[in-house]
Amino acid sequence: MPGRKKRGQQTVVFDSPPVITAWASVVGPKEGEGPWGQDFDLVLEDYLFGEKTWEMAEHKMLREAITRAVDKRNFMPEDIDLLLAGDLLNQIVASNFAARDLEIPFLGLYGACSTMSEGLSVGAMLMDGGYFERIVAAACSHHYTAERQYRFPTEQGVQKAATAQWTATAAGAVLLEASGSGPSIKSITVGKVIDMGQTDQSDMGSAMAAAAAHTIKTHLSDLNLPGDYYDLIVSGDLGQIGSAIARQLFVRDGIISPEYSDCGVLLYDQSQTVGSGASGCGCCACMLCGPLLKKMQKGEINKLLLVATGALMSPVTSFQGESIPSIAHAVAIETA
Repeated sequence: MPGRKKRGQQTVVFDSPPVITAWASVVGPKEGEGPWGQDFDLVLEDYLFGEKTWEMAEHKMLREAITRAVDKRNFMPEDIDLLLAGDLLNQIVASNFAARDLEIPFLGLYGACSTMSEGLSVGAMLMDGGYFERIVAAACSHHYTAERQYRFPTEQGVQKAATAQWTATAAGAVLLEASGSGPSIKSITVGKVIDMGQTDQSDMGSAMAAAAAHTIKTHLSDLNLPGDYYDLIVSGDLGQIGSAIARQLFVRDGIISPEYSDCGVLLYDQSQTVGSGASGCGCCACMLCGPLLKKMQKGEINKLLLVATGALMSPVTSFQGESIPSIAHAVAIETA
């Protein structure tokens, strides 16, 4: 019956939940120095990764994460039905070039820093619909490519605002299969674009907080779940300031005692100079494909709600003084 999997206005519950059978993460030196360095598959020695440019290093990172995830299941790229990937670069070139190298059928996605959750959501719906048997969802970012595109050349040494976040140099890839062993995606909530009128591109956490809170509230409401249903609700990259605002919005919205954290807060420790915390597509991707899924594998987390957030602006719109519309997509991952 059409629409039978839909709950409320924004949530989909799967009849045949796709299984996360393998995952892999690649991070830069700074990320490797953080509290989760031992949980990533590969920590780079430098930001060029043997390439001539940061952009080519970023595409190589994504390709490496995808290859490692696929290899863990003893598959070859040609065994994968579809690749869903995105990044922050104009025309998502890091993902395009990785797809070129791997020769996997490819759908490029752009949701800014929400791209990992978007890829998992699209992949889960395609698999539950019976269209594919094996899908890889992946995302990446690179600190220096993002700085060059969105802000200032690093050579200028521009002083950052205290509200600014550090774009993570990281990539993560998840292999979804129709059956197998591992955590499964039970449901997803597709976010709405929310614009609070924030225009400061140095404070994206504040711009995205309302979108995260709205999606979390909608997810719990659509499925009639209590606020403490999940062992952990983790947003994508609100950072210190944005996640503090989100907590205030939980109180306003009546979300009672959620076990909540933020990938932008978790990725680095307080001794690292990262402003308000981490950001970038790779922030959420590497945290999921590193410590979070490892904790699920060990039974330390059984029910995880991943709510990746994205600031849907561009350098052009920022220069023109436009506000920053934002979005958040929720993916419910459970071990049983």
